Amino acid sequence: MLINFRDLIIQRERFPSPHPCIELSIITYISDGLKVKGMLAEPKDGQSYDGFLYLRGGIKNVGNVRPGRIIQFASEGFIVFAPFYRGNQGGEGNEDFAGADRGDAYSAFALLAMHPRVDRVHVFGFSRGGVMALWTGIHFQETASVVTWGGVSDMFLTYSERTDLRRMMKRVIGGTPAKYPERYESRTPLFEIVQIQAPVLIIHGVKDQNVSIEHAYRLENGLRELRKSVECWYFEAYTHYFPPGMNRKIVQELTSWMKKQRT
Repeated sequence: MLINFRDLIIQRERFPSPHPCIELSIITYISDGLKVKGMLAEPKDGQSYDGFLYLRGGIKNVGNVRPGRIIQFASEGFIVFAPFYRGNQGGEGNEDFAGADRGDAYSAFALLAMHPRVDRVHVFGFSRGGVMALWTGIHFQETASVVTWGGVSDMFLTYSERTDLRRMMKRVIGGTPAKYPERYESRTPLFEIVQIQAPVLIIHGVKDQNVSIEHAYRLENGLRELRKSVECWYFEAYTHYFPPGMNRKIVQELTSWMKKQRT
């Protein structure tokens, strides 16, 4: 039996859009048997576009999907889908910090790929979403490109650096890296990047204290050793968050980079 885009959607609700040319919807879809929610942004002109899977950072209410951010990418000529991840904004289940909830990204990729107006799907991850994006690129060989901006690549390094997140990580992951290294390894895409076929773009602020530049360096080195296609944009003056003007400029440049990629 053929499965199409509408078969994967349990519920669709219109969401007020601040952009006259872009329609926003809250989508409820199935991931590992759970009802998970996300936001879909579609240009209203009826034309076909590349798909853009937006994988948010943070956990729970930290790093929520913002409509303005989704519209920003859709305005560059994409159909954008941003999962909220399980357990958020009315969705079932509980976030697993790049564990089982990677399935929410995988199901979202499949949903976007089946959209009748989508030609191919790019994957973008910010902060914690970086690790989700890398895993999605590993899982789907047909991914058009992967962009990680201020993205996590090594869960061992996150535990080491972010003392403020250790309690959460021990609770969600089930212990420390010293006691359960296999649990952190299973969440770290660096061990599996040999499977990535898509070109990768790494964007990172050198002064980032939320996700250190070392995450970017480790990812870059790993990809280069494997002779993968990788490009790096490092910004000496910036932290985890870029000034609005520069942010807009980089959005335009990274979306232009995406459209030029051919796997």
